[in-house]
Amino acid sequence: MRVIAGKYRHRLLEWPDDVKHIRPTKDRIRESIFAALGDINGLTCLDLYAGSGAMGIEAISRGASLTVFVDNNNVALDTVNKNLKNLGINKREGIVLALDDISAINKLSLEKYKFDLIILDPPYKEGKYEEIISLLKEKELLNKDSIIVVESDKEVIFSESEYEKIKYYKYGEIRVAILRRPL
Repeated sequence: MRVIAGKYRHRLLEWPDDVKHIRPTKDRIRESIFAALGDINGLTCLDLYAGSGAMGIEAISRGASLTVFVDNNNVALDTVNKNLKNLGINKREGIVLALDDISAINKLSLEKYKFDLIILDPPYKEGKYEEIISLLKEKELLNKDSIIVVESDKEVIFSESEYEKIKYYKYGEIRVAILRRPL
């Protein structure tokens, strides 16, 4: 697994040992997602369910000003921290929170964070997509025109009155929806 483009292009990333519970997004899928996103320079990013941190690190590499990595799996957290350290990414660019999704959202809301790009790749069996997106909105963590990248194992339906689907990809069993929340 490697960084696709940007400042850390071609640099290798650690792969978590716990591949049963952690699914790093494959290179070609990350490449397609970030090609669809275009210029993300200066954006703030939330990598919820960070896993290996590959998506958030790709965002930093492509110019995101800050990525907050959230996970509550110790193997995932160790992997994210190793990757950040190996690449020399400092705490001004990448913050790691060892929290579950709801606790992290509440903490980030209390600390008045706002995000331009949100990456959601929760465990497929939990299927918490709509709940988490509603909570992000309720806790006011979304900036104007925030983009939400959703990775799942089935098509997830979102309210078209609240979210505009920019792109939709299908890679075998994996589905990726890129949504924009116009304000």
